[in-house]
Amino acid sequence: MPDAVVIGAGPNGLVAANVLADAGWSVEVLEAQEEPGGAVRSDRGVHPEYVSDLFSAFYPLAAASPVLARLDLAAEGLRWSHAPRVLAHPLPDGRCAVLERRVEETSAGLEAFAPADGDAWQNMYRTWSRVGPDLVRALFTPFPPVRAGLRLAAKFRAADGLRLARNLALPVRRLGEEEFAGAGGRLLLAGNALHADLSPEAVGSGGFGWLMSMLGQSHGFPVPVAGAGALTAALVSRLRRRGGVVRCGERVTSVVVRGGRAVAVRTAGGETVGARRAVLADTSATALYRDLVGQEHLPSRLLRDLERFQWDFATFKVDWALTGPVPWTAPQAAGAGTVHVADGIDGLTRFASQIAMGHVPDEPFALFGQMTTADPSRSPAGTESAWAYTHLPQRIARDAGPDHITGRWDAREQEAMADRIEGQVERFAPGFRTLIRARRILAPTTLQAMDENLHNGAINNGTTALHQQAIFRPTPGTGRPETPVKGLYLASAAAHPGGGVHGAPGANAARAVLRAQGLRTLLYRAQRI
Repeated sequence: MPDAVVIGAGPNGLVAANVLADAGWSVEVLEAQEEPGGAVRSDRGVHPEYVSDLFSAFYPLAAASPVLARLDLAAEGLRWSHAPRVLAHPLPDGRCAVLERRVEETSAGLEAFAPADGDAWQNMYRTWSRVGPDLVRALFTPFPPVRAGLRLAAKFRAADGLRLARNLALPVRRLGEEEFAGAGGRLLLAGNALHADLSPEAVGSGGFGWLMSMLGQSHGFPVPVAGAGALTAALVSRLRRRGGVVRCGERVTSVVVRGGRAVAVRTAGGETVGARRAVLADTSATALYRDLVGQEHLPSRLLRDLERFQWDFATFKVDWALTGPVPWTAPQAAGAGTVHVADGIDGLTRFASQIAMGHVPDEPFALFGQMTTADPSRSPAGTESAWAYTHLPQRIARDAGPDHITGRWDAREQEAMADRIEGQVERFAPGFRTLIRARRILAPTTLQAMDENLHNGAINNGTTALHQQAIFRPTPGTGRPETPVKGLYLASAAAHPGGGVHGAPGANAARAVLRAQGLRTLLYRAQRI
């Protein structure tokens, strides 16, 4: 019997297992899919000569994560690669806002939009340089972040903290208007904010846009050499070298609770796998509480709160094997790993408003990834392995476009939505469609079938909005990985600090387990005295 059973071999589950293995625990990870990784996987399913990332692709949060840094995955062979430029947001008139690798170059580009905007960007980055590392440490520790929070508070005081806190609470449209005279800086902030399910007018979207923009400036948007699966392979290799076990194709159907404590899990194959000390769940909160743990073991308040749980936007993704580089009208976009495709901030607002009304956007904002630009090993020289995704409502009320998309996601609807995304790219890169050698469509239902944590394509395991963060994540409570069942811990992005590939929810859960076991040992010894 292992000391701990981890449900799910996504990045958070694997990080949790590694942390426990480092403490000398025996750990068994059970994964429903036939391969580990969750939303960090790659394959050659679009074309045999092209490596495609199935879900996540660029990893600024992983690059900045102190959790992953402590695991030293380079020792397992993980290598990172960067595109010449971090991110670009082209406009229909040929101008382009560019997040460069060097802050001086980003600033110089923004001065083409307004002369003072280069200094504004540098001022913003200086603030980040003072508070950013402590902010990341505070974000990636259990709530409340006492020690990291004290360090951050000291840095905030030195950096005119009240005004900085106000800026982080602003909607990203307002933050951009206050900080930049031209469109360039505003576009970089707003486009990055919409990596989550936040509109340009949402409270706190300024803070998220600022965080992602500054992470991009300080760490880039790196990718694992040879595909996202290389990150998973490094985590699995590290765990196995420490004696951990990863079993794929083993779906957990229930958590066994005796005397108010999680003591085992049961699999679809009828096996009961005991856990001597703890069970950690890298699953959605709703799956853990509604499907795996019986209601009789949970407080009625938690069950009522789950009725109010809000998923983030659905996601629709297309992968392409391209015969050549994307012919962007704005040449600066050619060297960027990530390209934001939208008609400025007003286009982003229109897009988010349509989703809020339950409408399929007629002009979808697309996040476009140029993977061979970021990592030349992804496809033959002179070609491009590319993808784009857009967000959709979780429940579709109507289609704002002409295709009558309802959310059934049959073949006709999938093709129509993929064509709509390609049409958007074609507006900014005429001739794009002539380069398509092969494509693969991943509708919201397809994404969920490939990773059950991606509910209808929700990539963050719950909304990023403020009402479901920190002490409100996944429901109002402590913001910690402990659950009402003793020995059971939530170790997924459904827990604080939420989505993104950084490993913090898994590490937080593992550390909570170790603290609880240490306290139990101390109490046991005290009783023996």
